[in-house]
Amino acid sequence: MLVLLPPSEGKATSGRGAPLKLEALSLPGLHDAREAVVGELAELCAGDEDKAREVLGLSEGLRGEIAKNAELRTAGARPAGEIYTGVLYDALGLASLDTAAKKRAARSLLVFSGLWGAVRVTDRIPSYRCSMGVKLPGLGALGAHWRTPMASVLPEAAGDGLVLDLRSSAYAAAWKPKGEVAGRTATVRVLHAPTRKVVSHFNKATKGRIVRSLLSSGTAPEDPARLVEALRDLGYVVEVAAPSKAGQAWSLDVLVTEIH
Repeated sequence: MLVLLPPSEGKATSGRGAPLKLEALSLPGLHDAREAVVGELAELCAGDEDKAREVLGLSEGLRGEIAKNAELRTAGARPAGEIYTGVLYDALGLASLDTAAKKRAARSLLVFSGLWGAVRVTDRIPSYRCSMGVKLPGLGALGAHWRTPMASVLPEAAGDGLVLDLRSSAYAAAWKPKGEVAGRTATVRVLHAPTRKVVSHFNKATKGRIVRSLLSSGTAPEDPARLVEALRDLGYVVEVAAPSKAGQAWSLDVLVTEIH
């Protein structure tokens, strides 16, 4: 099972350990694309702060984030699972998983990023600020920048098992499963049952709890149909829209009655 996650806007501070080693990150087929983004972003943020803030879409109050990007190559790095914070990651609670669940997380979780493309939670990265929606002056829109390398790297990472896609739309644009891979991909929405509406905060929290439930239980569904069974066994209320033809992903709606 491969679980695709969005990053978080908020991030923990960089560590004091060894700095970033791009060549040591997972998915080495993304290395050249990562090198290009890191190089341009660090140069941009080491120069005119106002220009960098405009490019990154940051408010005046977030001006301090620019310094993080200027120091990408020298700041201490920490496992990505410690860098990413926020609602989904709080609910996922990687640090409090038992040893077996942590090993499953290391194998199955993949966090998408405007800066790194995608990383495993064990990959060591510094804190940064760069969303997938950014358009760098030299490279252009990052979503488009990542599509070509992702198209060759991600199908291999997906292997022959289930792909559970929990990404937001901006990050889903960087790689869309196709063909046979799409047929074993499940996307998930979380709906407030009484209103049938997506509520962003609780959508993220529930997705984090779903991943934690799967990791903690040791459940490893092989395809979307078995994922639905597993989620229902774990107590989730799930509605399913199976694909109408080959090459389409399954759509799952998880209904919650109490928002917390």
